[in-house]
Amino acid sequence: MQWSELQRDPKSVAALADQGDVRVRRRDGVPLLLVREDTAVSAADGAVSAARALRNALAHLPGEAAADVLVEEFPWADLLPVADRVQFVADFIRAVGASAELGRWSVLAQVLVEWRATAAVYADPVLVGELSGPLEDDLGPVPAPNGS
Repeated sequence: MQWSELQRDPKSVAALADQGDVRVRRRDGVPLLLVREDTAVSAADGAVSAARALRNALAHLPGEAAADVLVEEFPWADLLPVADRVQFVADFIRAVGASAELGRWSVLAQVLVEWRATAAVYADPVLVGELSGPLEDDLGPVPAPNGS
């Protein structure tokens, strides 16, 4: 529904929300999702429980077995060297736990973006060679992290 409908008739929007989630479209921004609190809390509790179970299951598998499980879901992880694949599993386990506890799945999403980019580098042997070799040129001073 449109934002204007929410402003004009909030009671009918609330009635729709009792039946399920309501997406409110806005001209000036990202759509909003109207969700009943009891539904959101149940979903969040379920996500935390599932994430804890996944984290524990992966943590109790030997490193290579856990990597094999994740490669089925993330085939690009197979491009990583064995040591990096084991590190990916460790990072994934930590990110799942942190994401679940914080309710911020962007933590896990960032880990996946970073490892996918690493796998893309390993998919290109020329790039791996360039990035693995020594630097021969002085590229100048490195700026301070705060930009000063």
